[in-house]
Amino acid sequence: MPPPAPTLLRQSHDAEMAGPFPPDLHDVRHLRLKAWLLLVWAVVSFGAAYFARDLQFVMAGGWPFGYWVAAQGAVLVFIAIVVVYAWAMNHFERQDARRAAEEAAAAAALADAEAAASAAQSAGMESVGSVDHDAQLAVRKVRRDA
Repeated sequence: MPPPAPTLLRQSHDAEMAGPFPPDLHDVRHLRLKAWLLLVWAVVSFGAAYFARDLQFVMAGGWPFGYWVAAQGAVLVFIAIVVVYAWAMNHFERQDARRAAEEAAAAAALADAEAAASAAQSAGMESVGSVDHDAQLAVRKVRRDA
């Protein structure tokens, strides 16, 4: 009988079994971006090669223009696709981080307001409604500032 696996290995194996990708990779924005970039890739790959013979009208450096489009232009477009993908993913990450910070600030403001309301209620204050109103104003201010 083999010895039991160390705890760390079991934990990493359990995490791998959870799914092949984190849930944020299935976000609609990411899927749409990937679909458009894949479409551009397909059009450039097959379109440039298919229409390269029609572009034989100009000579550049001793080679027909169609050769340059099919051989070099496709590579440049592929590099542009990678650059666009990297830029868009950074943009999405910044948006997600900003949204998470806004939600955390709103949750903290709401928790502070609830703590103040419970403290006022335990002290026997009659103006609990004004504390709730102040909490709502604080949450609105945090959302507006973020």
